[in-house]
Amino acid sequence: MTTTQEFQMYRNFDELATDVLDLAKEILPNKLIYLSSLTDVQQVVLKVSDEHSEILVSEGTVVPLPKSVCNRIDFSKNEPLIYEDVERDADSVTVKRLLKGANIHSYMGLPITHMNGDKFGTLCVADSKASAYDEHSIELLQRIVKMFSYYLELERCAYRDPLTDLYNRRYLSKRFEDTAKQGGSLFYLDLDGFKKVNDTFGHDAGDEVLKEVAKRLIEATRGNKESCAVRLGGDEFIVHFAYPSTEEEVSHCATQLVKAMEKWEEGYRISASIGVVLFEADEEIDFDAVVKKADHALYTAKLSGKNTFFIYKDF
Repeated sequence: MTTTQEFQMYRNFDELATDVLDLAKEILPNKLIYLSSLTDVQQVVLKVSDEHSEILVSEGTVVPLPKSVCNRIDFSKNEPLIYEDVERDADSVTVKRLLKGANIHSYMGLPITHMNGDKFGTLCVADSKASAYDEHSIELLQRIVKMFSYYLELERCAYRDPLTDLYNRRYLSKRFEDTAKQGGSLFYLDLDGFKKVNDTFGHDAGDEVLKEVAKRLIEATRGNKESCAVRLGGDEFIVHFAYPSTEEEVSHCATQLVKAMEKWEEGYRISASIGVVLFEADEEIDFDAVVKKADHALYTAKLSGKNTFFIYKDF
């Protein structure tokens, strides 16, 4: 699922979002049109076509997922959710209350997904009175959504690793620039025994191992919105935490990551060595320097017998 921080890095995102709404307004000129994103916990209104004082939807509005009508769209079918008359068509008291609470009496939400099926968000049409949506208008809006999805896919490819779908070094570098002033820590992870998997079982098996490592990194950092898992290439990964931490805290986290890589049902003898760097808040801190020191710490962990971590001390 796309994070807000990710698509804010996309080139020309704001301009294209405005164009999408302008095109939608050409089709339905008397409606409020808005674009939103969906995460695991909330809906964020990214862009609104214009201000309708009678409809309580504005740019930057954040809605918890349980209170989001857009989250009730069936993304698997890729079909719009339409209430031409909320009072008549909505089959849920909760939906009626949520929409009418925003003074929305007709609603259409079109799902926006990435090419791999992941949710991005919605293109929504709202009116303060009941209104009909003809098939031609719906089809044109769906075409706009499809073109927007193609744009999202191109941008996604620029920041994602194609095998594991983790972020790549390019994304990490840009993220680091935006968050370094907060302080944080960098975990440089390398797999022990991975080459033997490739040599013994083949590269297809190796690819499956890398995908599984990605899943375990995501699971280990789940719930921490200030963390970011990255595949640098090969069997090298980075986890970045964009907030200050104590040595005790990073030691605990590194221990958990090491344990997460120890057990493999297939019988692979794989583990992980990790180099850790803590850095204080500093707008001038250099990303490449941090990575280099984390790499040095990783090398020390390898020399210490592998399946362990080492914290760089003299940053």
